[in-house]
Amino acid sequence: MCRDCGCETGLAQTMRGLDGRDIDLPYTHVLTEEKSARRTLELETRVLAKNDALAAANRRWLAERGITAINLISSPGAGKTLLLERTLELLHPQLPCAVIVGDLQTDNDARRLRGKGAPVHQIETRSSCHLDAGQVSRILDTAVPTGTRLLIIENVGNLVCPAAFDLGEHLKIALLAVTEGEDKPLKYPVLFHQAPVVMLTKIDLLPHLTWDRTQCHNNIRRIHPQATIMELSALRGTGMAAWLQFLQDLVSRGCGS
Repeated sequence: MCRDCGCETGLAQTMRGLDGRDIDLPYTHVLTEEKSARRTLELETRVLAKNDALAAANRRWLAERGITAINLISSPGAGKTLLLERTLELLHPQLPCAVIVGDLQTDNDARRLRGKGAPVHQIETRSSCHLDAGQVSRILDTAVPTGTRLLIIENVGNLVCPAAFDLGEHLKIALLAVTEGEDKPLKYPVLFHQAPVVMLTKIDLLPHLTWDRTQCHNNIRRIHPQATIMELSALRGTGMAAWLQFLQDLVSRGCGS
């Protein structure tokens, strides 16, 4: 099978192993640069089209049950899981939530979140750097019980790939730790263009940094002029009241219906 597109028409390749035996490699195509680029574009288009169709079905499923879904996206270590721990502790029981967590491997984050007042389901993506709509679709019935009002999806830590894949959420939320610097919105504009809400996390560390608040806010607004920018420290509790009120207002407005 071709390693590029899954067809059976590629050219076979072999390599000589250390023991002197031939090792079969995946089929591949011998293409000109132009043909290769066109094939890659066609494959990406088909993959995204299939994902978008599944995402639309997920969105209908959520809407039929009056559930609002948010998709948290950030680089690794920006504080998504700690924010979720504190969020679930403070929202329970007035706002019934469910959580889906994505990671390449391990259920470490799910184990941290269990017992905080909401069902938590882990998806291990193995080699994929993002969640996709199909992975979410397959577990909605079991991961999101009747009565849920808010579904929180913690995507795989990555500022690039998760932005390209709609999961059926009603809102993408970008998290940016102040330790990451002010320029990330300019370096990774797709995510910050798509996320109407940006959470600036770990602000308790500001006394130890040279982070420029004005420059960071300006960079976010260069990419998304209408973005809502919130600053918080989940560790210290600073800004959590505003975040919780935002979530309650989001659900009250009926984004899932």
